[in-house]
Amino acid sequence: MHRPRVEVTARVDMPVLRGDDVTVALAMARHMLGDEGSYLRALVSGEAPTRAKIILDINDDESGGWARHVVQLSRRRATVSKLNDMQTPIPEYLADLLDDVRDQDGGDVASYIPELAAADPSRLAIAFCTTSGHVYSAGDADVEFTIQSISKPFVYALAVQELGADAVAEVVGMEPSGEAFNELSLDDNDKHPVNPMINAGAIAVNQLINGEDSTVEERVEKIRVLFSRLAGRELTMDSSLCSSELEGADRNLSIAHMLRSYDIIHDDAHDAVTSYTGQCAILVTVRDLAIMAATLANGGTQPITGEHILDPKTCRLTLAVMSSAGMYDGAGRWMANVGIPAKSGVAGGLIGNLPGQLGIATLSPRLDAQGNSHRGVKIFERLSEDMGMHLMASDYYSAPGIRSITRDGDHTIVRLQGTINFSAAESILHDLTSQTLGGSEMVLDISRVTSFNLVGRRMVKEGLRRFREQGFDVAVYDPEGVLTDLEFSDGTTADTVGALV
Repeated sequence: MHRPRVEVTARVDMPVLRGDDVTVALAMARHMLGDEGSYLRALVSGEAPTRAKIILDINDDESGGWARHVVQLSRRRATVSKLNDMQTPIPEYLADLLDDVRDQDGGDVASYIPELAAADPSRLAIAFCTTSGHVYSAGDADVEFTIQSISKPFVYALAVQELGADAVAEVVGMEPSGEAFNELSLDDNDKHPVNPMINAGAIAVNQLINGEDSTVEERVEKIRVLFSRLAGRELTMDSSLCSSELEGADRNLSIAHMLRSYDIIHDDAHDAVTSYTGQCAILVTVRDLAIMAATLANGGTQPITGEHILDPKTCRLTLAVMSSAGMYDGAGRWMANVGIPAKSGVAGGLIGNLPGQLGIATLSPRLDAQGNSHRGVKIFERLSEDMGMHLMASDYYSAPGIRSITRDGDHTIVRLQGTINFSAAESILHDLTSQTLGGSEMVLDISRVTSFNLVGRRMVKEGLRRFREQGFDVAVYDPEGVLTDLEFSDGTTADTVGALV
């Protein structure tokens, strides 16, 4: 449906609005618009499928000047802000995105868990957390719900962190299953769960936490503490939902008995399922989940508290498994269409990770046939398209690492730029070794370099070392300390200059 936008500009001789006085702003707008006031009332009450923006130039009696305010109206919200109080457009984009998918009513709430069956199907929320610690949200972002299967990648990361990837691989694989999340199946060859994102794998991984001698309570508490550190606040467990879920846990009990029969787990089947259900019953918001996801995207460092919680290799492995198995039997289609490592939960939550960039979380309780949030999937599809978030896409297919090369007599300055990763470093070294550099002095100017990754730094330093072996006097101009480590592979150190000639 096409949604027209109403935009009105007016000048009113009234005091400047203080704070977010939406009520006064709307009253002023209706007074100004006369007959259109009824239309605006319908708009705000949800009876009109559109949006409106009203620009008010209001005379400030105290200062004698004019201040511009913008009233943004939609079916679900009304906000007012001062135009010269510049704000990032991201929250408005997220709110508009929620409005665009709000009427897509496909899917149903999870009916096999009594408390989830009573969930409000209209709940809708989204949150971003960047690896620099900036959080943006819209909709029901502070509404708590149970984490459910979104707990799986984080518990898997905890097991890998504690025991090592090889030890965990002896219990659970990392291949996509192509089957439903609660299927009673094991790998045909080694009789182990095929990945940690399906229930069989998640129950097996849960039993690795805190050792075989751990009680159910101790194991769940260790997981809850980890989740709290990842979210940056104290999280709690929904005991009533846990009990409700255990009442209908026959399928998971069957899986646990199957795992015991193959000596994969050693706890009593009921205890194993109780422990797994406890990890799924921890309460979170989309803001919590976005921050938790951003911690994985940030190599294990919580972007707000700065705490180093997980190793980068653990995060890399976890994201890799999420990309191949996080969306169950729809994982292949998800990666082709959306291209964001993701994990869903039957309470309607959905997280996504862009390594090195951000964590994303959505909430919408209606589920599709694969058990993934119907509207959440639609939101991620839009994000992938609108914001270029597909993991297999690139903004730069050939970004030059060398900005310029200048020569002055015996002196050569090589100016680098941008982010120096493998491809940029390869291009730099190829270009430098493909031409004759005159003189005997070479300065590498990296003042315009934003960052080096590990391999980019190593390659550039090795190139400098080899130029030195060829008889050049080499030095680095690095006023911001971007290179960080100036030691060469032979133990010597690169010279530096404090200024360019």
